[in-house]
Amino acid sequence: MKRSIQAFYGSRFVFQERWNVMKSKLLFRYALSYILAFLIPLTALTVFVYDSAVKNLRSEIEQSKINQLNQVKLTIDDRMNELHALASRISYDEHLTPYMLDHTLYAQEAIRTLANYKASNSIVEDLLLYMHGDSLIYSYRGLANLDVVFNREYRFENWTAEEVRRNLNEIDQPLIRAAEMVNMYSRQEPMLTYIVPIKTNDPYPYGAVVYLMKESKLTGVMDSILNDVNGSNYIFNEKGEVLTTNSRGTETPGAEWGTLADLEPGIHSMTLAGEKQSVVSVTSEENGWTYVMAMPSHQFFGRVAHVQTLIAIVFALVVVTGSLAAMMLARRQYHPVKDLMEFVGIQSGAAAKASNEWDSIRQTIREYNARIDMQQPFVRNQCLLLLLKHGRPDDREMMRTIDGIGLGFGDGQGQYLTAILSWSEPAEGRRISEERYAVRDALSHFVVEGTGARVFGVEFSAVDQLALVIALEEQEGGDGLQERIARTIEAVRLLAVDGLQSVPHIGVGSAYADLDSLNQSFVEAATALEHRKMNGRGQVTYFEQLAGPEQAEEGSFWISRKLILKLDQSLKQGSTLVAVRILSDIMDTLKKEPLSAPLLRCICFDVLNSLLRTASELGMREVFADISVLASFETLEELESRLLSLASEICAQVERNTEETRDTLIDDIVKDVDDRFSDYTLSLEHLALKYSVSTSYLSRSFKEKTGLNFSQYIWRSRVEEVIRQLETTSAPLKEIIEQVGYLDAPNFIRRFKKEMGFTPGQYRKQKASKRA
Repeated sequence: MKRSIQAFYGSRFVFQERWNVMKSKLLFRYALSYILAFLIPLTALTVFVYDSAVKNLRSEIEQSKINQLNQVKLTIDDRMNELHALASRISYDEHLTPYMLDHTLYAQEAIRTLANYKASNSIVEDLLLYMHGDSLIYSYRGLANLDVVFNREYRFENWTAEEVRRNLNEIDQPLIRAAEMVNMYSRQEPMLTYIVPIKTNDPYPYGAVVYLMKESKLTGVMDSILNDVNGSNYIFNEKGEVLTTNSRGTETPGAEWGTLADLEPGIHSMTLAGEKQSVVSVTSEENGWTYVMAMPSHQFFGRVAHVQTLIAIVFALVVVTGSLAAMMLARRQYHPVKDLMEFVGIQSGAAAKASNEWDSIRQTIREYNARIDMQQPFVRNQCLLLLLKHGRPDDREMMRTIDGIGLGFGDGQGQYLTAILSWSEPAEGRRISEERYAVRDALSHFVVEGTGARVFGVEFSAVDQLALVIALEEQEGGDGLQERIARTIEAVRLLAVDGLQSVPHIGVGSAYADLDSLNQSFVEAATALEHRKMNGRGQVTYFEQLAGPEQAEEGSFWISRKLILKLDQSLKQGSTLVAVRILSDIMDTLKKEPLSAPLLRCICFDVLNSLLRTASELGMREVFADISVLASFETLEELESRLLSLASEICAQVERNTEETRDTLIDDIVKDVDDRFSDYTLSLEHLALKYSVSTSYLSRSFKEKTGLNFSQYIWRSRVEEVIRQLETTSAPLKEIIEQVGYLDAPNFIRRFKKEMGFTPGQYRKQKASKRA
């Protein structure tokens, strides 16, 4: 009782508040403008739709009825053609010749053949075969006297036995008799008779095939197609004689049938049996039969009247609903600022500090911009780290972010390379840490004047190291590419040295024309840093200068150290394609060089040792069990095949090691998703950025771990949370849906119903009824 009283006073307060708002003149002007804004075009549109819809619907109904009747015509024509074709087959059947029918030994075989023909057509009630001048007639049941069949078995109302005999012996064209009552033993039934002379199309036939068909067979075909027609249907032969009728409702008097038979194909409006009716007529080109459908006009165009009424009702409802909506929209003009203020007060607490609503909103936007500025370095670092590890991503959103960093060249072209700074001494002590932090901050983004170079610092997992992504825009004239790279690296070195006691070593990778190869440049920079010459502090090592072609003496040849180092790094990175390409290039070079057999074998062993050394570092002990097989080769092709196979095994092992080390990472990501699934900004791309992995790898690993793809897992988590809150709370459904991170509540409800079979509201009612 107390709760009911509180609800009453609460609703009364809400009503009073709304009434005070409704008294506003400004609200009235808003409402009037909204009503006129939709009512004027709505009226014009309704008039246009009304006129167009009625005309189109009438045309559609008329065409629909014509199509239906045409379908009846085609179906019956097909059935009659089947009977004509069946008669042709009988005329050519060797078992049904006059000789076979008259022969005592073969007569039974002929009757069985006739039975097969009868069974092949469902519309035929009985099939009879007659030979001219014969007193017998044959059916699938056997042979019988002609007079017995048509006086005892089938006794027609208007077709005497004498007429039957005359028709069977004299007709030379197919003949169909209209439906008439036939006495069959103790029952009567209307039947049609179709006589086809045989041989068909022969001017001198020697017999005839007689088909007896129940009228209900043809009317059944008509009913199945014209099932929505409440009228009368007729079939007239080429002479205008009615073959069969089928009526639903009032039947047209027989005196008016001649008028229907003479109608031209199309739709006609006429008075039949004292009632206005719409008549559809079509004529068969096969046999000249006319098919007529007569239906009361008010039923024929009943849908038009319904549409007219529906348009009027809808127009009235739209006007009423639109007027109410206009009042609501006008009233809602007062709410945006209030809603924004509530949002500001909850999110930032700026409402109490600002002098008015717009000031508080402005302050909140400034705070959000400050937060975004704080997050920008992190996002940039993650994007660059993805480039260094995985190359150009396929994700468009990621590429827009990368272009926003400043790596693009617009319409021009340029070169990309990487460098790695490494401090040999660990950053121990607060002062050294602060100095290196200052250097990292200075190297995060700067432009080297005069070289067209933009440098971006990237922090990665290696301790006391900093990667640099360098974008060099193409310049006409001036210094060459290598000079510009050297000047850029020198600027980096000077900036790093300034204010530091320890000078970093710098490894520089090769320059490439696209971002796809930036990860290759990163590997080369790591290789250069790993093999730096320790002959001075602050030494800069270029990958291109690690080693050149080595010539021992005239006519001798050795694989360059740089190529071997690149092969080692490709194996350690697990890049099968790069390793295979390098090995293929080495073997192609060896095939072209005129080397002696001993020297060639030594060089081959040098390449093999490089692969074995990497395999040993990875702990692949099983490789050395087959070392005798690897070392025993007779041709370069044989060695190349074994080296490629070994390289593939090594890269596969690297991938397996990487996958094993990342199992914990995927567990952390799944836990993160479980904690944050209600965050509507959560996405696969953002997680890939956060955890420094590629989107494709994360998507694949996530599905392998959970059995669901990312979007399915998020959906399932949100549905489970919605169900939990529906069972345990009384919060409004829209509020629950928004709390789980789904902003489009109607779309959520539709998808929920599609998958669960009921809406969230129905689910809550079911649970409530079970508890009660």
